[in-house]
Amino acid sequence: MRTGLTVAMALGTIVYGTAVVAAPQYGPGTSDTEIVIGNIVPYSGPVSLVSTIGKTQAAFFRMINDRGGINGRKIRYISYDDNYSPPKTAEQARRLVEGDEVSMIFASAGTPTNAAIVAYMNRKQVPQLFLSSGDARFNDPEHAPWTMAWFPQAEMEGRLYARYILTENPSAKIAVLFQKDDFGKNMLKGLKEGLGNKSDMIVAEAGYDPSDPTIDSQIATLRQSGADAFMNFATPRTAAQAIRRLAETGWKPSINILAFASISVGGVLKPAGLENSVGVVSSNFMKDPTDPAWENDAGVKTWRKFMADYYPEGDLSNAFFSAYAYSVAQSLVQVLRQCGDNLTRENIMEQARNLKKIDYDLLLPGIEVTTSRTDYSPIKQMKLMRFDGTRWVYFGSIM
Repeated sequence: MRTGLTVAMALGTIVYGTAVVAAPQYGPGTSDTEIVIGNIVPYSGPVSLVSTIGKTQAAFFRMINDRGGINGRKIRYISYDDNYSPPKTAEQARRLVEGDEVSMIFASAGTPTNAAIVAYMNRKQVPQLFLSSGDARFNDPEHAPWTMAWFPQAEMEGRLYARYILTENPSAKIAVLFQKDDFGKNMLKGLKEGLGNKSDMIVAEAGYDPSDPTIDSQIATLRQSGADAFMNFATPRTAAQAIRRLAETGWKPSINILAFASISVGGVLKPAGLENSVGVVSSNFMKDPTDPAWENDAGVKTWRKFMADYYPEGDLSNAFFSAYAYSVAQSLVQVLRQCGDNLTRENIMEQARNLKKIDYDLLLPGIEVTTSRTDYSPIKQMKLMRFDGTRWVYFGSIM
């Protein structure tokens, strides 16, 4: 009896100890019933086209909630407008963190806007997770351990285009239109890095502000340089203006490259004129759901059903931002599922640092999303593509 009692007591201790260890752990914005997620996107202003990101993610989390939530908890998604203005972004971040007490700020749009809140988010030790930006400063675990982007890094994209130009025409004369903020400057920096000792191939550069009504004067300056390669490192509205302006002025560079951020067919190329966009080269890491080549793809079918059921007002011809928002939300769901019942901010970041390969509905075959304690750049591969007047056609291998 004494031996049996001892064993029973030991077992009781083990069970009790396990219960203590396994007890749910919560931080701000999390509880037994919900996970509160904050977001900031420009619903108004010069880059309002990307507001689709916030709208799609709101629909995605409604779908998740209808399916029982994540580990039994529903998502409460709070998204605010910053007008693509860094001071407004800072104001909305404080509102989300100190007023709404969110668990994180997720997938906020823009490089200068997110840069405006990096110091604040890291001082407060609040996850600033999976930003819609490719700035290298968001891959800095040592100095900004609470900040992580999701887009491929802009410098990497710029280097990729440099490799393409050096292969296509190593004697090209390059003209660059770039947005005068971190987004455009980092694209230009990557281009120059990729060209290396041949960076003197760049014969003209012209910057613009996102609020500029037109870029006619910049295009005129670049055209006068005699360049035969044009780099369109602009956000959607301005990128469309640039493509159209090239056609209006009769400038037909043999190489015409468009930043990944502006590849939307419905949002950029249609306003620019599909006929004017023929031959434009860009890069991507996702399937284009509007491309008939993916018509029977299981992942695209799943996305289309989601759009029909939860975001029917979404413009399927402008699928780029919806596809991206859907995909990055899949990454967040993976992180939260890995968290289990430990939903402290510390563990949310720990799981974000441990993304392993899973199946994504809309990523190109061969593209992986992975992170580590020393690598905060989830997407590290892209593939070149060329617009044929109707759709983007991939070529070459994953780079």
